[in-house]
Amino acid sequence: MGMDFHQQQHRNMYTTREASDTWSDMMRSLLPLERISSAVDIGCGGGIYAKALADLGIPNVLGMDYSASMLEGAKENCRDYNQISFQQGDALQTGLADNTFDLVLERALIHHIPDLRSCIGEAYRILQSSGYIVIQDRTPADCFLPGDEQHIRGFFFDAFPDLKQIERKRRHDSTTVKTILKEIGFHSVEEVTLWEVRRIYEQKSDLLDDLKERTGRSILHELDDAALHELVTLVDASILRNQPIVEKDRWTIWKAIK
Repeated sequence: MGMDFHQQQHRNMYTTREASDTWSDMMRSLLPLERISSAVDIGCGGGIYAKALADLGIPNVLGMDYSASMLEGAKENCRDYNQISFQQGDALQTGLADNTFDLVLERALIHHIPDLRSCIGEAYRILQSSGYIVIQDRTPADCFLPGDEQHIRGFFFDAFPDLKQIERKRRHDSTTVKTILKEIGFHSVEEVTLWEVRRIYEQKSDLLDDLKERTGRSILHELDDAALHELVTLVDASILRNQPIVEKDRWTIWKAIK
């Protein structure tokens, strides 16, 4: 079935979290933030990470997404941030000027982009010389780690092999990403992994409610309601304690310089 990011009902699907300290600390370790005055978050969704870039001290942040509905939610989410603006656009053809930004962030974007070369090429074009690209996404190796009380996503693929095949088809492997970055012209390509805290649930029922709503999990829109109920039942049975649950996702991050 898949998720239609253009539907108005999904406008707040990616506005309900804050970027965690684990993510912010990683950005501080990767980037000379004091030298970055402008950034564009391509595929910004609900503006969570545009807001996080502003909180890191970047004075001018542009959030871009191809979905007008998502941008409505992002604008509301970031309404108190004067340093953030938004623009509708395509990751392959942003319409932005050449050599404009110090940083391009593409977080949780490239698994929606089959034409990875054009996507990275567009980022290269709009970056200033010596500007940085940060790509954050899950490789197949990240996705298919076993499920446990922290890595909730692993249960999805343990339970539904067909879902695993859908996920495998849309994920780029690390070698591909690094090769294209270098072929486009980026240098100093660096790869790190991050266990990013996604959300802390005060009790298990909060996690189960989050799963039932498919909140911020586009892959769960591939399941019908009956299958989703089956998944929620599995997670409920697999997590025995009712104490606070710290959900984490493992990501691969690639940083490179123009």
